[in-house]
Amino acid sequence: MQLELVEQCKLNDRMAQMKLYKQYCDGMFCVAMRFLKNADDAEDVLQESFIKAFQRIHQFKGEVTFGAWLKRIVVNGSIDFLKSKHQKTIELDEGYMHIANDESWDVDENIDINAVKRKIEELPEKYRYVVQLFLVEGYDHREISEILKISETASRTRLLRGKSYLKESLSELKYGTRS
Repeated sequence: MQLELVEQCKLNDRMAQMKLYKQYCDGMFCVAMRFLKNADDAEDVLQESFIKAFQRIHQFKGEVTFGAWLKRIVVNGSIDFLKSKHQKTIELDEGYMHIANDESWDVDENIDINAVKRKIEELPEKYRYVVQLFLVEGYDHREISEILKISETASRTRLLRGKSYLKESLSELKYGTRS
C-alpha cells in the first residue's frame, strides 16, 4: 500500500502526495519540534522537508521505509535550520574533560524526564545534535556520521563527551550545586 503510494507520487500524483503528507505530517512535526522547540520554525522545516521529499522521490529506492527516509530529510532540515540561525553555543575546553567509556545512561530516579530534556538542550551544539540523534531519534553512529558529515569516531567521541557533560549537569541538579 505504502510503496504503491510512493510509486504514484513518482508519477506526480497530487492525491497520493496528499495522502503521504497526511500520513506523516504529525509524526514529522514532532521530530522537527524536538530539534527546534518552536512550532512556527518546525512547520517551516516540515513544509520544506515535504517539498524536498517530493522533489527527490525518485531517489527513494525502498531500502528503508518511506518514514525513515522522510525522517532523515526532516532531521537534516532541522539541523540546517539551526545552523543557519547561528545558534549561540557554549564551547567546552575539551582538553580539560575526562572522558570515560561508560555505556550506562542511568540517571538518578529523582530527576524527571523534563529536566533531562532541558539539560540536553543546554549542551553545546556539537554534542547536543549527537546526543539527540542517538538517544531521542535512535540513530547509530554510522547514520549520525552521515547526517552530520563527521566521522563515526567523532560521533562516538561527541556522544561520550555529551553524555559526560549531561551527567555532570544532572548531578548538579541532584545535589543542588551550581558552579
